[in-house]
Amino acid sequence: MLAGAGLLAACGSSPPVQLYRLPSAPPRMPAATEVAAPSSHAWQLMLPVRIPDYLDRQALLLPQGDAGMLALSDQRWAESLREAVPRVLREDLARLRGEDRVWTSPVPAGVAIARRLRVELLALDVAPDRRSVRLQARWSLVDPAATLPPILGTANFTEAAPDGRIEELVAAHRLALWHLAERIAATR
Repeated sequence: MLAGAGLLAACGSSPPVQLYRLPSAPPRMPAATEVAAPSSHAWQLMLPVRIPDYLDRQALLLPQGDAGMLALSDQRWAESLREAVPRVLREDLARLRGEDRVWTSPVPAGVAIARRLRVELLALDVAPDRRSVRLQARWSLVDPAATLPPILGTANFTEAAPDGRIEELVAAHRLALWHLAERIAATR
């Protein structure tokens, strides 16, 4: 009798939760010629990096209908995107500009910040066909001394996930953030 109850309980259990993260390693390493030479022109990535509130949840989101979103309760982010996006973005910018040229608070004593970087993600969404991820962002680089005009930038990327598998969609999220870092790092 007890064995039968255990079997029934197992049949009614939910599937295991699968966790996904945005890995620190970039999708591709920059070539030596792509990495800026170290200099005193340091940037400070201002936190928080703004993301839409609907992205600040554990469940991965898939589009549903014209304006709906389906939260996958058994497919979750291991780390909040509100925390993961700035972590990954700072690491990518440091790879592209040089480790000594990108900081978050607190900035070490003696480091002169040439520009403060503010980033806002406007979208980081799976496409309706579930075969790509779209990133839309804007940023500003501001001189802390206010002697130079601000530099403004925007980006709009679509990264493919040909089979539409969750692993591919997560990889497309990561690739979109890498391309955003490349675009920001190229700002002059």
